[in-house]
Amino acid sequence: MKNQIPNIISIISLILSCLAIVLVFENKLDVAAYLLIGSCFCDFMDGFTARILKVNNPIGKEIDSLVDMVAFGVAPGMLLFQFTKLLQEENPVQLITDYPWLLYFIILIPILSAIRLAKFNIDTRQTRSFIGLAVPAHASFYIFSVIIYAHPDLPKIIDVNSLVIPIVSNPLVMLTFSILLSFMLIAEVPMFSIKVKNLKWVENKLPLTFLFLLIALLILINLVAMPIIIVIYIIWSIILKFRNKSNLEPS
Repeated sequence: MKNQIPNIISIISLILSCLAIVLVFENKLDVAAYLLIGSCFCDFMDGFTARILKVNNPIGKEIDSLVDMVAFGVAPGMLLFQFTKLLQEENPVQLITDYPWLLYFIILIPILSAIRLAKFNIDTRQTRSFIGLAVPAHASFYIFSVIIYAHPDLPKIIDVNSLVIPIVSNPLVMLTFSILLSFMLIAEVPMFSIKVKNLKWVENKLPLTFLFLLIALLILINLVAMPIIIVIYIIWSIILKFRNKSNLEPS
């Protein structure tokens, strides 16, 4: 029974993401987004539980990967598609009005998520860090964008709505983000891990600094911090890639 606990958590994640898809069809986008946050939590817990219980189940790894495809590929893609259609109705952009088929580029989310997950399953370079943006982080950008738009009155110490709301309420901007971030899934860019190996500062400067920044932003601007921190994470990783590359080049 112990061996099945991580799998049960994965199945709960699948149930939540399937319910989220149903709610997307009913245009209850904010509720669907909250269910997908639950899937994100389950994704963390199934791996955490497997490590704590010392469970190494090949079937569990396959289940986890297939569930991730639904929870962080199909469901967020459908969520963003419906969200962008809603934005276009409320805040029409002429380019999308003239070429409504542009919205179908959002299908890149599940397509490139599938490729990303397949690469992760066989890539031995990704045991301690990632190559390309991880699918949960990618999905979280859209999930929290929907929540921010649906609940702009979330309590904050610093009000950044005047900066953020125009971004997440613009269908063309969200469409552009979906294309750029989807290709970051399969980009050959090393993305640092935020997993802390131990409590020693010297060995965990980067993940601890990032986590402190995340906590500070959450305190200051609430859930608005999540899409912002994902963009910071990507830019930070790209800077590290080029800095490390320049250090390796002979002078």
